[in-house]
Amino acid sequence: MTVASRPEMSQARKELLHRRIRWIVAFTIGYNLIEAVVSVVAGSMASSAALIGFGLDSLVEVLSAAAVAWQFSRADPEKYEKGTLRVIAFAFFALAAYVSVSAVLSLAGAIEPQHSTLGIIITAVSVVVMPFLSWFERRTGRELGSATAIADSKQTLLCTYLSAAVLVGLVLNSTLGWSWADPIAALVIAVFAIREGIEAWKGDTCATPVGMLLEDGEHVEASHHGE
Repeated sequence: MTVASRPEMSQARKELLHRRIRWIVAFTIGYNLIEAVVSVVAGSMASSAALIGFGLDSLVEVLSAAAVAWQFSRADPEKYEKGTLRVIAFAFFALAAYVSVSAVLSLAGAIEPQHSTLGIIITAVSVVVMPFLSWFERRTGRELGSATAIADSKQTLLCTYLSAAVLVGLVLNSTLGWSWADPIAALVIAVFAIREGIEAWKGDTCATPVGMLLEDGEHVEASHHGE
């Protein structure tokens, strides 16, 4: 679809979508802070590196959501698109690095997690909550044409995969003693985190719907000056 054929979005609708994204990321930040505290406490009690890593991952999610929240608190959010994408990219890379180190330590036998009922509960809740948040933010981001909102929604979805991996690992370790299940799944997730980080780092607003929206604005402004 060419820029000229894109339907023009009203300012009122655009402001509504900006507010919606701010509410989504505000809820995400609040939930992840609670998730982080519960997971780190539960992980410390059970000597579970997976749970502690999951809690620290929640803090990475907070960083990503906070970056988007900051962007959409500006008068002109699109102006900060590329910088915010870079912050999200760093969050992906940090997530991948920590998960990889934790997984290797677990596979090497340096860490042997114990049963954690609290850990199973918090990861199960995340498996239910996170997909909905990701879908809602991605849907809003696509309508608005925001590459950062879409990138943040991908990180939220990645958190769902990590939640599921940790949950499966905790359950298998508690029931069958398969302590290797969690680190294997975590390494697979780390690969996806690196891929998403690279995509966010290479994000170019000129090639995204945001770029098109900015071009539309420039065309409107130019037409006004020509009148």
